[in-house]
Parts: sequence; C-alpha cells; structure tokens
Amino acid sequence: MSFFSDIETKIQSNDQITQTIARWRAEGDTIVFTNGCFDLLHYGHLHYLAAARNLGDRLVVGLNSAASVQRLKGPSRPINDEQTRTHLLAALEMVDAVVVFEADTPLELIERLQPDVLVKGGDWKPEQIVGSAAVLARGGQVRSLPFVAGYSTTNIEQKILLGAAPHQTK
Repeated sequence: MSFFSDIETKIQSNDQITQTIARWRAEGDTIVFTNGCFDLLHYGHLHYLAAARNLGDRLVVGLNSAASVQRLKGPSRPINDEQTRTHLLAALEMVDAVVVFEADTPLELIERLQPDVLVKGGDWKPEQIVGSAAVLARGGQVRSLPFVAGYSTTNIEQKILLGAAPHQTK
C-alpha cells in the first residue's frame, strides 16, 4: 500500500465505521469519538486531537459535511471542501478513522457507534455535550478539553479577510 491509500483507508462510510469499531472492540480497544468542522486545520486542532487520542486506543473523528458546516457557520464556510478536510484529518497519525455526517449534530452517529469516551473542546460541561446521555448510560466517559487560546478557524478567516483589504493598516 502507498501512504495515500493508507490515508484513504481511514476515511470510512457509516457502514464501514460500524464494522471497524466492532473489530476494534473485539480486540479490546477503547474507542474515543470527537466531532467538528475542522475547516482550516491549525495548531489548536492538532493539540486537541492529540489530547483526545490520549484518552483511548482509537480516535474516530465525526466530520460535519459541507452542507452541515454551511448551515452552522454561514454561507462563506466551509473554506476547504469535504475531500480536503477528510483527507487532512485522516493523514494525522493520532486519527484512526474519519466519518462524515450530514446532520447539524452527531447525535445519531454517537448513538450508533457507542464510543467509550466522548470528547469535545471548549467550555462545555459534559452534560451539555451532544450525545453525552447515550455515552454515560452505557458506562462511558464524557470529557471537555480546553481550547488552545488564540487558535480558531474564525480567527484565521478574519486575518485573511483583513489582510486582503487594501485600506487596512497593520
């Protein structure tokens, strides 16, 4: 196999990820799940994904579809297309699988996959995290990991827009 085909193997359909997780569980692996838009991959994302992966044996990333990102973030987003976002995430060593979901939240995906650990970033209390009830009901953990200050796709987007405006001074 080539490096690129290894990356593409990590990008899975809903049916594939269900089978993959069943295999990992049979091997005794702890499954960690997180989700997001991951539009412009940056240092904050890397820090967050590495911390999430440290919580278990396998990290599955639920990726908002392009239509979902646009509904959540507005008409100018996503900046990167779905193919780019899935492949960049799958190329990361700490990510074991990427699955795209169409809904505005990953609730249905979380309920189907039943991860052992559910992770989100930010100031969310565990009980506020979408899918937490399902994970806690089966004895799993829900964790909220801190963001790295100053790193966000919105900040990057604003820097690009400000830098592109000829009347802006620095």
